[in-house]
Amino acid sequence: MKAAVWYGKKDLRVEEREEKPLKDDEVKVRVGWAGICGSDLHEYEEGPVFVPNEEKDELTGEQAPLTMGHEFAGVVEEVGANVKNVKKGDRVAINPTLTHGDKPEDVDIYDGFSFIGLHGDGGFTKYANVPEENAYLLPESMTLQDGALVEPTAVAVQAIKEADMSFGDTVAVFGVGPIGLATILAAKAAGATRIIALDLSEKRLQKAAEVGATDVINSGEKDPVEAVHELESDGVDTAFEVAGVEPTFNQAISVTKARGTMVIVSIFSKAIEWNPMQLTGSGVKLTSTIAYSPSTFQRTIDLMGTGQLNPRGIITDKIKLDDIVDKGFEALSNDKSQAKILVELSGEK
Repeated sequence: MKAAVWYGKKDLRVEEREEKPLKDDEVKVRVGWAGICGSDLHEYEEGPVFVPNEEKDELTGEQAPLTMGHEFAGVVEEVGANVKNVKKGDRVAINPTLTHGDKPEDVDIYDGFSFIGLHGDGGFTKYANVPEENAYLLPESMTLQDGALVEPTAVAVQAIKEADMSFGDTVAVFGVGPIGLATILAAKAAGATRIIALDLSEKRLQKAAEVGATDVINSGEKDPVEAVHELESDGVDTAFEVAGVEPTFNQAISVTKARGTMVIVSIFSKAIEWNPMQLTGSGVKLTSTIAYSPSTFQRTIDLMGTGQLNPRGIITDKIKLDDIVDKGFEALSNDKSQAKILVELSGEK
């Protein structure tokens, strides 16, 4: 079967791979659609970041070369001997997070985690084997394309939870790629009255306005800190850093009001310089999130299923697996009008 396999930096190959034997606690998923994530792009442009390259991953037992893709949904093709709650024909979204699972869920992920599609074989292929507990049933109101959007949307929902937002809060989102756009959607659903989007790309800012940003600021044309304070003189209640670079990290703290919260949602590919006195002098609280708890993943499906969260607007292109390098990863690297690109596998609804 065809698969998009990561070999190294700028070395992603669509090639034939053998199907894996199905373990007793696994389900085989016929992948319908899979999304290209910012984490995938980091691996392509700068990797290895998460991909186990020199030795096998502790939780998956796998290492590169491996099939990428951790945002995917499909139809269950086969179930292992010990599978009880999922059956052939079920439509499922995949929670790609693997943990040791021996601590409460809110701290479990911080005790060591791996991702299907980054630390082991994932969904950019025809069939993917996943543990039963990682396959979440989709309601009839959701398509498999919607299912492929659950994972990035769950990242945003978790970020909103970490911020401990209240109805009527004001928000600034630094960086409006796919996760930034999903954060705007989640903040709107959580009751934010003002959502300020900041980015260098006019096309991305336009998309941000389409999905719910009340104000947009091009950080290349205006001083972002001054511009936010012109809109909210005391600063915003919560700022989300979703760009992963030093300037936006500092700016996100600077636009947050005293005793407000700045949430790090992005992945930083390298260390930055920062003076902690920026927090000490402002009273701003700093927190972060890497992914989501199982209950957040399920809650995201519930919210999408009822229409309270609808991330379809973040999709900017749909491509075939054969085109994943040129029309997928290279497009995301070079065309800032792109946000979420979905890869068609079976193409089922």
